[in-house]
Amino acid sequence: MLTPTFHFSILQKFLKIFNKESKRFVEKLKKNTEEVTNISPFVSIYTLNSMCETSMGISLNETEGGEGYRSSVHDFGNIIFKRLSRPWLLFHFIYHFTNAYLKQKLTIKALHNFSRNIIETRKKDMEIDRTEKNRDSGKKRLALLDMLILAQKNGEDIDDEGIQEEVDTFMFEGHDTTAISISFTLMLLANNKHCQDKLYEEIISVFGDDDREPTHTDLQEMKYMERCIKESLRLYPSVPIVARMMDEDMTTRQGYFIPKGCVVAGMIYDMHRRADLYPEPDKFDPDRFLLENMSERHPFAYIPFSAGPRNCIGNEIVDGPAQKASSEDNEVTPIAVPKHEFIQSIKKEIFVELGKEFRNYRKGLKYKNIVNYNPLEKNIL
Repeated sequence: MLTPTFHFSILQKFLKIFNKESKRFVEKLKKNTEEVTNISPFVSIYTLNSMCETSMGISLNETEGGEGYRSSVHDFGNIIFKRLSRPWLLFHFIYHFTNAYLKQKLTIKALHNFSRNIIETRKKDMEIDRTEKNRDSGKKRLALLDMLILAQKNGEDIDDEGIQEEVDTFMFEGHDTTAISISFTLMLLANNKHCQDKLYEEIISVFGDDDREPTHTDLQEMKYMERCIKESLRLYPSVPIVARMMDEDMTTRQGYFIPKGCVVAGMIYDMHRRADLYPEPDKFDPDRFLLENMSERHPFAYIPFSAGPRNCIGNEIVDGPAQKASSEDNEVTPIAVPKHEFIQSIKKEIFVELGKEFRNYRKGLKYKNIVNYNPLEKNIL
């Protein structure tokens, strides 16, 4: 229902939101007086504000209860991460006796109450006789919520609860994954000064001394920036693993039998770092995505948004916030803020400590009905 609505005429209207929020993002960074800056909280606020306005059509900075909603979103993310990183909490009969479960229930209630109130308000404010032609005419920017309400009015099989679920899903899946992507992109550019300089030259070549807001055409001209974002998503896909449940029995070409009901996991992170697909796979090299370097590569060798009919809708919109975060004010200030030593400490904390946690998890539990499946493994199918 949603994917057809995300065509370029709709996405271009969201650019004004990205412009506005990216300016706030850069101004907050400029006001920060710390010698070393943790970029992640700034990026998270930026993406949450952007996604909220594109999803629900409201600005958290200008809406009553907006700050509480922002706080609840972050609290919920912390609760989920805490549970996922502690295997004993994955069992419901244990988790339901913890304080975290009680806090989760209260947080979800607050989130649902906020989005429910916004839906009711938007329904009252919308014009009932809006037509599909008017929706695409460019006279008014419609948020995701407006599109869902219109679909409901036009007889689509979706009720108020379904609308709320779609908006909540888009908010949570959209803001967090985009924030992760932007943070890693800034980190990689900070650690690769020559790439940052080249990106800066491209920005100057497009804008010169003009301080105007970037347009969709401007962003389309930033080919090197696009390659930087793609290479960042190759090294650090926001969702490193995707899983699908088999709806029928299957036997691979190598003779492995995968029964119906088995969960098949695609290891995107590992596949993106295969040396036979990407020479020096751990190196940040945006030129991997030059046309001449992509021509011989398998089309599914790069799937940061998964692939096929159930791929992520974010594939159509992720470049907007990421490009704006890197190009705002024709400066690379947010890129250069993290120091090299600080970045290395972050990388160590994330990938060593988190890795240790999950190694212990794997030793303590036996996985059932899970197959680690690399879609590019030779002759697997």
